[in-house]
Amino acid sequence: MPSYNLAALLEGSVSTYPERTAIVFGDTRLSYAQVNGAANQIANLLVSRGIQPGDKVALMCPNLPYFSLVYWGILKAGATVVPLNVLLKGREVAYHLRDSDAKAFFAFQGTPELPIGQEAYAGFEAAEGAEHFFVITADPAAPSPIEGVETLGQAMAGQPPTFATVQTDEDDTAVILYTSGTTGQPKGAELRHRNMRDNALVGRETFGADADHPDTYLCVLPLFHSFGQTVIQNGAAAFGGTVVMLPRFEAGPALQLMLKEKVTFFAGVPTMYWGLLGALDETIDVAEIARNLRVAAAGGSALPVEVHHEFEKRFGVVIAEGYGLSETSPVASFKPHGAPARAGSIGIAIPGVELKLIEPSGWDEIEWTPDAIGEIAIKGNNVFKGYHGRPEATAEAINADGWFRSGDLARRDEDGWYYIVDRAKEMIIRGGFNVYPREIEEVLLTHPAISLAAVIGVPHESHGEEIKAFVILKPGATATPEEIVAWGKEQMAAYKYPRIVEIVSSLPMTATGKILKRELS
Repeated sequence: MPSYNLAALLEGSVSTYPERTAIVFGDTRLSYAQVNGAANQIANLLVSRGIQPGDKVALMCPNLPYFSLVYWGILKAGATVVPLNVLLKGREVAYHLRDSDAKAFFAFQGTPELPIGQEAYAGFEAAEGAEHFFVITADPAAPSPIEGVETLGQAMAGQPPTFATVQTDEDDTAVILYTSGTTGQPKGAELRHRNMRDNALVGRETFGADADHPDTYLCVLPLFHSFGQTVIQNGAAAFGGTVVMLPRFEAGPALQLMLKEKVTFFAGVPTMYWGLLGALDETIDVAEIARNLRVAAAGGSALPVEVHHEFEKRFGVVIAEGYGLSETSPVASFKPHGAPARAGSIGIAIPGVELKLIEPSGWDEIEWTPDAIGEIAIKGNNVFKGYHGRPEATAEAINADGWFRSGDLARRDEDGWYYIVDRAKEMIIRGGFNVYPREIEEVLLTHPAISLAAVIGVPHESHGEEIKAFVILKPGATATPEEIVAWGKEQMAAYKYPRIVEIVSSLPMTATGKILKRELS
């Protein structure tokens, strides 16, 4: 196979636009040349500590410039990046380090509220095989907060800012992304260099990305997650864009940054769009944000149609909705750039990728009708190599013909546009009828008092499962559970409407902003 290293995305922009701003964080602005020089120092550091091509190096850091510097440095050294969720506790960190066979580990110190460094180091000490630990401090000159442990700043000191990038094979593993582990232990999906490269470059067809007219990306999606990593970080590097980093999504600060930095590209999960709409007030110059905003992209979970329409109304931009998984690098489908949006649709397969609907219990393609629902299967240059150290799980997920089964149920219209119905595992069977939570949530969001909703199935003696809705009311709105149940009865078929409604002030969410339904009961 041809040689290729994913770091070439960065190096291409460095050679063409060395002084162009690559990263913005607060008052810090780093050019492409500066990012590349720091990444070279980190690559030299890794080689000096005995890291070999193919070794795994873990990285646990929020959306800060350090994430990208270390990420590119690991790749330049020919090693594999293992990004870890910053919310992991010590025991979980140890599991990920052991499971990935990580040899080295970079972790941000964090804050008293989010003590990433302490949890990371506890996990490092408990993991066999991990040899090197570097703590990243907000101030590179600050002493180490962990006794006997080098800071990244100390370790980089004296390392040359030049490095000859290791020429890896394009089929070598560039990144191991851990699945969220909704069932069983998280599994590490091995993404090849070419998987990640092709998925970043598809921004040309999907978003109209153009290096001669570079975008300014607001980075609120966690970079340790595939969506933010590929679409924001790697997409920006591929087309010479600027990444404006926000360590944690907060709607108000995000809107202010969109104004200040003239953001042209926003990508988020549905709850982020919901948050932006809820934070709008007379102090926000929505018209100015709208003048700059060129692309609004959504993924991670299904975008409610009501949010779709309200965002277009307020910002004048149609949200381009897409779909993918960690195992697909992640993008598998999107609304093609320039095509009219179809609210509720995740678009069509991106270039180089095929989609089809199969039987949830096997690999046979279902017979198409407008209402036929099947499990999405994906094949193409975005599909991962396999689960690290898990050949049986890999064989269950990818068949001999290279099709990957997603676990997501969808339908397809006559033009080939796909519409997510729900996760196969989240489908509710009530009295023998299939009920899709997403459909119920869409209806609930049309209620004048409801701002956000999550629907699950709960055990029931005679029906097997009953439908329960958790709802957040709009500010100042009032509604009782009984009123919502009665309203739902008028809006939905008898087997669909929720008999149980609980009004809540918030919903549990993952670090990427997805509603964590497994914590609802």
